[in-house]
Amino acid sequence: MSEYLTLNKTNWDERAPLHAASADYAVQRFVDDPQFLSEVVQFDRPLLGDIQGLCGVHLQCHIGTDTLSLARLGAQMSGVDFSPASLAQARTLAQRCHTPIDYHESDVFLAAEVLPQGSFDLVYTGIGALCWLPSIERWAQTVGALLKPGGRLFIREGHPMLWALNEDHSDSLRVEYPYFERREPLVWEDENTYVQTDSALKATVTHEWNHGLGEIISALLAQGLEITGLVEHQSIPWEALPGQMVVDERGEWRLKEAPWRLPLSYTLQAVKRPA
Repeated sequence: MSEYLTLNKTNWDERAPLHAASADYAVQRFVDDPQFLSEVVQFDRPLLGDIQGLCGVHLQCHIGTDTLSLARLGAQMSGVDFSPASLAQARTLAQRCHTPIDYHESDVFLAAEVLPQGSFDLVYTGIGALCWLPSIERWAQTVGALLKPGGRLFIREGHPMLWALNEDHSDSLRVEYPYFERREPLVWEDENTYVQTDSALKATVTHEWNHGLGEIISALLAQGLEITGLVEHQSIPWEALPGQMVVDERGEWRLKEAPWRLPLSYTLQAVKRPA
C-alpha cells in the first residue's frame, strides 16, 4: 500500500468512532426518526430529484449517513470506503435503522473490481471526498466503469477555489495553495478532526490534493460522460474559513462580507452516454 493510502486510512480509522459519537453526524437522530436525512442530502434534494428505485453507489461513503439518507429517498444503495472502521460504523447504523445497504471495503480506484461494472443508475460522491485522491483521471475511470449507459453521476464538492485558500488568515482571502492537481501532495499534520470531540488523533499526518474544475470535467468527458449540470454555490456545510463566515438555518456557511466573491462548493451532474 502506498504511503498516502496508509497515512490517510489510519487517520480515517481513528476519525470514524469520533464522528459516529459526535452530535454533528446525528447518528441517534437517524435511529429515532425514520424520515431524518443528513443536512448534505437535504441540500442536494432539489437537484438530485426523484431517485426512487435507482440502483446507486456512494463512493467514499465514510460512516454512511449520506448513504442511508439516499436509501431513505428510495434508492437501493451500496457504499464503498477504504476505512474498515468507517464501514463498521456504517453497517451498524444501517442495521439499527433496519435499512439494507451493501457496503464494500475498497480504495475508490479499485471499486470497479469489487462491484459489478456497468450496473449502477447513480454514482454519488459527497462533499469533502475528492481532495483525498491523487488522480482525478483515475476517479473518473471508476465512475465511468460503474455507471450503466444512461446512468448518472451526482457530486457536490468543496470548490477547488476554496481549497486553494489558506484558512489560517481570518481577515482576508489569500490564494496560497494549488488550484490545479499536482503530483506532490499537500502534507498536513493535525491532531484534530472537523467535529466537536474531546479526543485528539494519534494518526495526525494526511496527504491531500486539489483538482481544478476544468480537470474534473475533462476527466469525466474522457470517460464518455456528458455534463448535464454544473451549479456553483456560495455556501458549504462547515466553517471552512474561520472568522470570516456565518451559518444559516440549514447549517450552511457563507462569507460574512460580499459572499459573491467566492464559490465555496459546486454540484456537478453527468450522464454516461450509450456505447
